[in-house]
Amino acid sequence: MTDSNTSTPAPTISTVGELRASGHRQRSIREELRGNLIARLAAGEDPWPGIQGFEYTVLPQLERALLAGHDIVLLGERGQGKTRVLRTLVGLLDEWTPVIEGSELGEHPYDPITPASRRRSAELGDRLPVAWRHRSERYAEKLATPDTSVGDLVGDVDPMKVAEGRSLGDPETIHFGLIPRAHRGIVAINELPDLAERIQVAMLNVMEERDIQVRGYTLRLPLDVLVVASANPEDYTNRGRIITPLKDRFGAQIRTHYPLEVEGETAVIEQEAHLVANVPSYLVEILARFTRALRESNAVDQRSGVSARFAIAAAETVAAAALHRATVQGETEAVARVIDLESAVDVLAGKIEFETGHEGREEAILEHLLRTATAETARGRLRGIDLGLLVRALEHGGQVTTGEQVSAGAVLDALPVLGESDLYDQIADRLDAHTPGERAGAVELALEGLYLAKQISKESDDDGNTIYGESASV
Repeated sequence: MTDSNTSTPAPTISTVGELRASGHRQRSIREELRGNLIARLAAGEDPWPGIQGFEYTVLPQLERALLAGHDIVLLGERGQGKTRVLRTLVGLLDEWTPVIEGSELGEHPYDPITPASRRRSAELGDRLPVAWRHRSERYAEKLATPDTSVGDLVGDVDPMKVAEGRSLGDPETIHFGLIPRAHRGIVAINELPDLAERIQVAMLNVMEERDIQVRGYTLRLPLDVLVVASANPEDYTNRGRIITPLKDRFGAQIRTHYPLEVEGETAVIEQEAHLVANVPSYLVEILARFTRALRESNAVDQRSGVSARFAIAAAETVAAAALHRATVQGETEAVARVIDLESAVDVLAGKIEFETGHEGREEAILEHLLRTATAETARGRLRGIDLGLLVRALEHGGQVTTGEQVSAGAVLDALPVLGESDLYDQIADRLDAHTPGERAGAVELALEGLYLAKQISKESDDDGNTIYGESASV
């Protein structure tokens, strides 16, 4: 499957006569999407590259909506991937499509719809020049804001054209808005309820009757657009709503959701996060479990949701902490460790909205949920490994110091000697840790897991470092 980027050169056909001779057949936008989707499904190809966690819920509904030719609105809390899904629709368009060269609305050479293009078609006939538009140019996106105008979406009178001598009643005085310019393509409106109701009214005829009404006169244009939108259900009562007639014109309303399984959450983080250091998979899992715990907590305002961007930003912050340590300590590799998770909590606490009554407890709630996520991950990842020898070594006076600015080498040098035991190798093998930085991180997870299981103690020194060992106070 090709993506939305250019992968093949544009066809060389340059006139409508050549286009007819080639056997090209015009398809509406809905026929095009339907045909290409059917072809992908029949070939066993994934029509939705990069979409995680929606395989058995959202995507089947989306496919049915496209096969039915419906305009679509996606309803869901913030950070559920609604915009990403909408942008993926571009991949179902033909890679190249012919347009009348120079036409303002990208009209098909067989079907001019504006007065200017119709005149040119009548005058030039088979000599009408043809250009080719890539599918990436056939997707228009608008973030709905309260100051969005009818002119932005539909169109308005262009004073420059009036100044040239045209009358106000002349259809060619119109400067077309986003929706008409998306003719033969997809127009996406994010956060649709934020549009003022009078602006939503202006969309009614465009979506149903294909009329454009500007400044008191109507221009009949047979627009061929697929309108898709996203909305947060809470917006219906908090900031605005989708007016009933407009909701009725969307043939499909599809609810999105956060990933249903931890694996889906980690897949989103690994796919979307731009990491400047090595973040081991167990740390990604901790962040995924932490994010899911926040979504289930009664202390967190679930109406606003806990965005997938929270976990993505957390992973990026953890990586940045590792890079900072490696730079300061002169390490050759930057590997994130459990100690770096604390930096994510400190930086990202403001991205979470708490319920009334929990003021002043935000940090404690976050720390508790992070400890819970860490304990679950440590138990799952290290199940079956007997850590008793390490516990006994610490009970006999051993101590391990770690911290945001403690190098991996220092952590490894501080580990108690376990005789001929290969316990450290077992931990490293289980967590796929090979380099010194990865091995230090793996042992740190084991130590934190033992502390959370109340088998060893942990305290902080005056420099803010963490000390694991029997001499520490619980």
